[in-house]
Amino acid sequence: MSAPAHATDFVPPPAPVLSVAPVVIPAPGRPVDLHVRVSAPVTGTGLPVVLLSHGQGYSNHLSSLNGYAPLADHWAAHGFVVIQPTHLGSRTLALDPGTPGAPLFWRSRAEDMTRVLDGLDVLEQAVPQLSGRLDRSRVAVAGHSMGGHTASLLLGARLTDPDDGTEVDLAEPRIGAGVLLAAPGRGGDALSDSAHLTVSGPGWHADPYFLSPGPKSLLTLFGAEHGLGGVAGYDVAETTDEDPGRVAAVQRLTWVYLRSALYPGDTARQAARDWLAAGPDPLGRVESK
Repeated sequence: MSAPAHATDFVPPPAPVLSVAPVVIPAPGRPVDLHVRVSAPVTGTGLPVVLLSHGQGYSNHLSSLNGYAPLADHWAAHGFVVIQPTHLGSRTLALDPGTPGAPLFWRSRAEDMTRVLDGLDVLEQAVPQLSGRLDRSRVAVAGHSMGGHTASLLLGARLTDPDDGTEVDLAEPRIGAGVLLAAPGRGGDALSDSAHLTVSGPGWHADPYFLSPGPKSLLTLFGAEHGLGGVAGYDVAETTDEDPGRVAAVQRLTWVYLRSALYPGDTARQAARDWLAAGPDPLGRVESK
């Protein structure tokens, strides 16, 4: 019987990271131009891209290009170019509550990511250290909470526009993989009187796994709450389940999943599962279809 896997068995040492913000992508027709943060390892070529969508939380800065450093830093230190937009729902923009699409800006959020992909040349010009280093054929999306909803739309989820009743398709064919973190589940009778609340219990967050086509995997973290240990920022007061070990699990397992999805020959996924399940008190479990 082999020994339990260690994190170092499947996650390489971190590399130095450069991070540049704000980079401005012109966005005609949007209330403001699109501001993004770009984080990347200082060396390497053929770097895959992750679009990271922030949540709709109540803090002033986590829900913007300045949040989610635990994820952005980790992914960039391990070979990804991470691009973080400030969506229109961010409190940093202080838009008029009557702005079309407010308060969730669900359509604009997905359109922001398409703008980013359309504007990769602009990003490379603004950050010369990235010039010629992106692998534009390997693009993933990730998001937490409302950002998970954004990621699901880009990956092919459909919804009914509450304004006109039409079915909305915002799938982005350039995106080849995705990670949804504590994302909303289905609507309809699963919701209470608020789009943020459900009558279905915590299993609601697993709806994207059970209702979507495969291949796919579901990570369940034992004892986690909506903050997943603190993925939205370092030592933030609104994290109700602060746990560095839990954050480390999210960092490592999402990295492995994205790598294996974008590089089918990657063999780290099983080692990561072994690491998660090791010991008498495992952090969680993974199932796949």
